Amino acid sequence: MKLTYIFKGLCCGLLLAAGSCSLDYDPLDAYSDVTEGITDSGKKVVFKDKAAVESHLKTLYNQMRDRQEHWYMDQLLIAETHSDNAYAGSTGAEILPYEDNSIEGSNSVIKRDWDRYLEDVARANKLIIHIDSVSDPLLTSVEKEQYKAEAKIFRALIWFDMVRLWGDIPVITTEAGDITSETIGEVYPQYFPKQSTEEEAYKQIEKDLLEAIQTAPKYNAADKTLFTKTVARTLLAKVYAEKPLRDYAKVIEYCNAVAADGPSLVADFKDLFGMNDDVTDARKRNTSESILEAQFFAGSGNWCTWMFGRDLVNWDTQFSWGKWVTPSRDLINAYTKEGDMVRFNESVVYYSCTWSYYYPSDHYPFMYKCRSSYSSLIKFRYADVLLLKAEALIMGNNVDLQGAADIIDQIRARVGLGKLSAGTRADKNKMLDALLHERRLELAFEAQRWFDLVRLDKVEEVMNAVYAKDSGRKAQVYPYDQNSYRLPIPQGAIDQNENLIQNPGY
Repeated sequence: MKLTYIFKGLCCGLLLAAGSCSLDYDPLDAYSDVTEGITDSGKKVVFKDKAAVESHLKTLYNQMRDRQEHWYMDQLLIAETHSDNAYAGSTGAEILPYEDNSIEGSNSVIKRDWDRYLEDVARANKLIIHIDSVSDPLLTSVEKEQYKAEAKIFRALIWFDMVRLWGDIPVITTEAGDITSETIGEVYPQYFPKQSTEEEAYKQIEKDLLEAIQTAPKYNAADKTLFTKTVARTLLAKVYAEKPLRDYAKVIEYCNAVAADGPSLVADFKDLFGMNDDVTDARKRNTSESILEAQFFAGSGNWCTWMFGRDLVNWDTQFSWGKWVTPSRDLINAYTKEGDMVRFNESVVYYSCTWSYYYPSDHYPFMYKCRSSYSSLIKFRYADVLLLKAEALIMGNNVDLQGAADIIDQIRARVGLGKLSAGTRADKNKMLDALLHERRLELAFEAQRWFDLVRLDKVEEVMNAVYAKDSGRKAQVYPYDQNSYRLPIPQGAIDQNENLIQNPGY
């Protein structure tokens, strides 16, 4: 009996029900989501023409719009609730562990993210691997290289999110072959690879981005939804700030390259997340500050407000149950102590609601940076890049505290805050504290805080102290230590793939 089951092009980690699947199937000889046909010689055709390639590329871009759970919603849960910025918000057993530090490998949020990230990598691999074999004369070599670059940027984005969460991850750059009775010994292990080290993962991200910069679309001030050279440069700046490849000189180099492309701070912070005057649409899209965003319009709106607060264009929709990521008292106190009402009012809003898990129901705070079904979800923006450059000026080999302070003062001036003191400007430790403080106020609820604490080795110092000073947090289950910097590998993934090794401490 010949085994001919094709695994639909998905890579390791996607066999969601492998134990119950039969391998006894007839050959696939028609168009499918894996192959668009078979030639007379028996060779599979993955993309039959230019239209098929562009349709698949569109599916990559659609991940930035239509599948918000893993790259936006769950990133907020981890970066804000697992830090001092927010409480879990709801009583759900799957999200409370992010607040009280009791996350286990059985957590369904972690498993969902792991699976979806790997699905996204498989989608990118399909285009990267097969585009060169498309023989349609309408698809030029220049277009092939551009589309491949866009897919590599997308893949790098996914891996960057993964490696910061889990450290050692499967870095899959190939597409597993069909399993038949003749190939099962060779092919089957391709679906269950070992993890690459964290450093290896970062090196592959770096490789993808450096290659993509050569042929990716140029910066487009009118369209910030594209995987452009500027997106690649932004991500490279962030990659070089992480410990495995840390090179603060390169951080500065790529931050400067991003600036040269054209992004700039908007004059009015409200333009980033606000609504228009009659509250029927987003105030602005494609601002000068945005580098990469997902956009939504009437008829195809996002649903992130269901999870975090109210939809201002549909006031009562999905507002009958406790929301995720409730702003913490510690964060609110940080805004209040600084007198930073501009950013506070754009980050936190109070409503009356029917629950009182953390605050009185008649005056309950909510995360406010996604406030309608037409709000853009911003992945990268220029303020983050500027503050990353300031970090490099503080922490790099060529320390420039005055230059870093000037950048921080620029960010503060936009929202009406005064300059850093002379004493702060002259002290490296105080400047690092000032940087972290500024990033916290500027980038709250943009999935940055936890990763800032991890990158700068501040997790234990900040998180083990916050429970004592923030009376609203659920009781800490485990103290934060060196093992807390990585989340557990999903137990379901380990059960499917014996080559995966659980992170220490779980």
